[in-house]
Amino acid sequence: MEKRFLAPAAIADAMIGVGKGKCSLKTSQMLLLGIFAGAYIAFGAFACGMVSHSVENVGLSKFVGAAVFPVGLMLVVMCGAELFTGNNLIAVAYLNKDVTMNQMLKNWVVVYIGNFIGSILVAVLIIGSGLLTTSGGALGATAIKVASAKASLTFGQAVIRGILCNILVVLAVWFAVGAQDFISKIWACWFPIMLFVLSGFEHSIANMYFIPVGIMAKANAQFAQVSGLTAEALANINWGTFLVNNIIPVTIGNIIGGAVIVSWVYWYVYKGSKKEEKVPAQAAK
Repeated sequence: MEKRFLAPAAIADAMIGVGKGKCSLKTSQMLLLGIFAGAYIAFGAFACGMVSHSVENVGLSKFVGAAVFPVGLMLVVMCGAELFTGNNLIAVAYLNKDVTMNQMLKNWVVVYIGNFIGSILVAVLIIGSGLLTTSGGALGATAIKVASAKASLTFGQAVIRGILCNILVVLAVWFAVGAQDFISKIWACWFPIMLFVLSGFEHSIANMYFIPVGIMAKANAQFAQVSGLTAEALANINWGTFLVNNIIPVTIGNIIGGAVIVSWVYWYVYKGSKKEEKVPAQAAK
């Protein structure tokens, strides 16, 4: 019977190859594929709000939104795009000395910029599309409330939620690399991403859509009124709180969760510990 998946140790080897491939891309390729990834995640984020905004039960609302959001990562993984949070797994190749720190950081920075551009472009298009008027402006109001909640986190809360989020995101990518057919990769993406959205964790790239679209939506008097937020709460949704209260701490958390916790542990268990075992044997000779 044909084996349709890779064992964890084989995934570690495959991930090193993936990291080397990502670092070998030209800067223009990283940027363009980063823009696509940002847009893909934003598509999932918009759909999340569309299906959940009119569901009154909190748990059910979170679940139906979480059920559609993973399409963003599915598009990234299977259509080919560069996502900063997933690319934190390049750290596995760095730890194995197959790519340099400069190569890894260059990929992260260029892809991060591309992700931001793609996310903002979709946010602008959504505002211009008039789709936020759905349900008498309730969808636009939901966009504002989501942005308000994310911009009101403390620094510590945002970091912790970012850590928890990217543990699951990179595990989804790890899972998908281990899957050897198309349908398996879809399910590999769906379960962990559904879980992080349902749980309320924070994803820096998704928030590049969620908060800017809320900032732009609050300029619409109808959306602002339907949201029911106070003038003070509305004023707190701005580009300053977007960066300081969310994007910066969430990005830090995402790196810790994806590049430090998951990447280091899996590299050490499947690659690093084996290297340590060889040292005494060589010394004995």
